[in-house]
Amino acid sequence: MPLSMNKDVFITCAVTGSGGTQDRSPHVPRSPAQIAASAIAAAKAGAAVVHCHVRDPETGAPSRRLELYREVTDRIRDAEVDVVLNLTAGMGGDMVFGGTETPLPLSEAGTDMIGASARVAHVAECLPEICTLDCGTMNFAEADYVMTNTPGMLTAMGAMMTQLGVKPEIEAFDTGHLWYAKQLVKDGVLDSPALVQLCMGVPWGAPDDLNTFMAMVNNVPDDWTFSAFGLGRHQMAYVAASVLAGGHVRVGLEDNLWLEKGVLAENWQLVERAGTIIENMGARVIGPAEVREKLGLVKRAPN
Repeated sequence: MPLSMNKDVFITCAVTGSGGTQDRSPHVPRSPAQIAASAIAAAKAGAAVVHCHVRDPETGAPSRRLELYREVTDRIRDAEVDVVLNLTAGMGGDMVFGGTETPLPLSEAGTDMIGASARVAHVAECLPEICTLDCGTMNFAEADYVMTNTPGMLTAMGAMMTQLGVKPEIEAFDTGHLWYAKQLVKDGVLDSPALVQLCMGVPWGAPDDLNTFMAMVNNVPDDWTFSAFGLGRHQMAYVAASVLAGGHVRVGLEDNLWLEKGVLAENWQLVERAGTIIENMGARVIGPAEVREKLGLVKRAPN
């Protein structure tokens, strides 16, 4: 297919994530104050969207506590800089089996399985403009861990998001996830045109080679909006690749800790570098107001 480069690009900053990175870099934010401050700095550097998880302020472990989401949301909305808020809804679908010979009962360490309403409770509480919807079940790098998102669970969660007026960002880790996302739109669970994040290089989803990436891109309907990211050292390469393919970009410490070899990054530095790449390609970095217009979002006022 011919290149259809995107000339008006928004940057999403994935601020902290839920992986075990909290002890690998001092720049990975833990507390709501740290997460919000890092998100605000990223917005000042050019991120139109900030994607936020929350962590236990003491241990840095991933958390689902409503009061932590509430504090992050309030701090970002009260800031002097405008930014589109995107909260994860990926937590609560973690299944860790007991081992190859005794898979059941599930391991208590790491298993976190809750219902659809509980998985969306913080979205209903905070009403971000965007929240994520991981659109499939997948083996992750850990031997016995499965990210679990059944068709029934996705239908229930997607319907709740739509009813709340929060736009789902479909997280696609493989082509089958895009297939099911299109089915959710066809069934009327999600509105069209949809928003998609192509997640490249996450073991064991879509590998981060360009042939697979273009297969993912070619499975996104023409009237949908897509963004993409690659993990680790390929993060900036995927800034260029996504723009060339007609998409938007995501960077941040959720996906990559390094600015360059031997130099740990801060979120704002990754955003700034992504912006430089975009502009050097002859494209323009757009801000939150244009993103809202493009995606049909309604800005939420501070509470």
